[in-house]
Amino acid sequence: KIEIKIIENTDDRLIPFLKRCTRIYKKIFVFSTLCGGEIVFIIFSPAGKLYSFGHPSVESVAKRFSNTSQHLEETTNAPVETYRQERINLLVQDFNDVQDQLDVIKEKQKEIALAQRSHGKEIRHCWKAPIEQHNLRELYE
Repeated sequence: KIEIKIIENTDDRLIPFLKRCTRIYKKIFVFSTLCGGEIVFIIFSPAGKLYSFGHPSVESVAKRFSNTSQHLEETTNAPVETYRQERINLLVQDFNDVQDQLDVIKEKQKEIALAQRSHGKEIRHCWKAPIEQHNLRELYE
């Protein structure tokens, strides 16, 4: 067993502190990535130096919680609401694209119908009946 004792010299404390701080940063990063949460980690070294980690950034998370005019429920549901709104925007954009394609198809159908009316009731082909009514030999001919 290793004996645990208090390190009196602040210079000797700095190396274990930095190693622990690095491991904590890695764990916090993995946690925030896996859970999709917003995290702020602030710690002071024995020498009084500030170390901080934030996901997506320290400032953005700190602003959310320092704004006292918003209730906590509003700030914690903000990422979900933002995702939902973004998803709705994408679906609306997809719908508009499909609607535009449908409008183009309808315009082409109108042009075809107009061309058919101007050349007579039907477009004349070398066959008399619609294609669906012909057998294989007639289609080959």
